[in-house]
Amino acid sequence: MTDNHFPGGVWPVMLTPFTKENKVDYRALEELIEWYRKGGVSGLFAVCQSSEMFFLSLEERVEIARFVKEKAQGLPVIASGHISDGFEDQVKELRLIGETGVDAVILITNRLARQEESDEVWLRNLELLLKELPTELKLGFYECPYPYKRVLTREMAKYCADTGRFYFLKDTSCDIENIKDKLEVCRGTNLKVYNANTATLLESLRAGAAGYSGVMANMQCRLYTKLVKEYASLEMTELSDALTICALIERQVYPVNAKFYLQQEGVRLETFCRTRDEKELNETAGKEVLMLRRITRKLEEEYGG
Repeated sequence: MTDNHFPGGVWPVMLTPFTKENKVDYRALEELIEWYRKGGVSGLFAVCQSSEMFFLSLEERVEIARFVKEKAQGLPVIASGHISDGFEDQVKELRLIGETGVDAVILITNRLARQEESDEVWLRNLELLLKELPTELKLGFYECPYPYKRVLTREMAKYCADTGRFYFLKDTSCDIENIKDKLEVCRGTNLKVYNANTATLLESLRAGAAGYSGVMANMQCRLYTKLVKEYASLEMTELSDALTICALIERQVYPVNAKFYLQQEGVRLETFCRTRDEKELNETAGKEVLMLRRITRKLEEEYGG
């Protein structure tokens, strides 16, 4: 597999639909994959925090990764599911996810050291982990905010890039200087940086970031595809401004609100979640989501998203 299997563009952090009986709803998941495809995405990030991975069994994580890869119809698929604390458990998780055939297995940065431990401890643990994973297994990193956020420094990113084994970095630093540092040390290597933060997205794209991998691709997928494709255009500044304000809805009742949004889009899924009570999306919050969808449609008409 070449680096071309990790194209620039939009890589949504996929939701997991559940039935009212709290089972993974694979029929709805297949519809969701098709919705992403119609939104023009470049790839899919399955079994991540938006997928509620910390609330999925290992069997569910593995099966979701396998299912998404099978149904993606040529779209590249990456997956994580890397949630355990213990070293041996982490090795088992990562190997099993790798055996599903996904294009890369994504490591969670906060799993490699405790919050109070140094970057040196983190790097030593990464070295040990890499020795336990097949050398042909392509890897990536996700700066997952839960249970704590460990953002890669310039030095950590350089180490990962220089190994040649890492291809995808989902950046959640929300810090353009940190992103530029990563872009500099990753230039000319396999490792590409995908920004999760809308406020810094346009500037990061112009600095060399490969694309977007964030929450709002679950609602404004087509508009992010437009922005990432045409970031060099001056008119994208206004679209970026609008998307940044819209992205404040992330602070509402996510991922319940995203599932409600997708219902309005015709995806047949429940708003039930394992991480949040769907009743938290009260009438007012629901109206805010409907307003967002009206704004989104108007922006799509204006920008051709």
